[in-house]
Amino acid sequence: QVPLVESGGGSVQAGKSLRLSCDASGYTSGIYCMAWFRQAPLKEREGVALFRTGVDDTAYADSVKGRFTISRDNDKKTLYLQMDRLKPEDTAKYFCAAYPRTNYYQSCIFTAPNYDWGQGTQVTVSS
Repeated sequence: QVPLVESGGGSVQAGKSLRLSCDASGYTSGIYCMAWFRQAPLKEREGVALFRTGVDDTAYADSVKGRFTISRDNDKKTLYLQMDRLKPEDTAKYFCAAYPRTNYYQSCIFTAPNYDWGQGTQVTVSS
């Protein structure tokens, strides 16, 4: 398993912004699907955003579309999640995840069984 290390979580008021970072320096070659997930207490883990390396296209859960932006710095091997206009319902532990694609055209999905996972970073949004 390749290490993934998240940072940038914290406590903010509703309407504010946070940017999460994921150190993915172990992913130095190949093509990957990279993603952010979150899990709130007593709820199932849900996919938030997807990033397909090499193609650099993205996809988002409806609940965050228009407010969150996933991106990757190829030089720093870092995945980001910019979260704007945060809401109390965004409160959760956020996880970075990734898995290798078998070919350039393969789509990325939240339900892939072979994700590598980070340890997560907590985001708390107060009203």
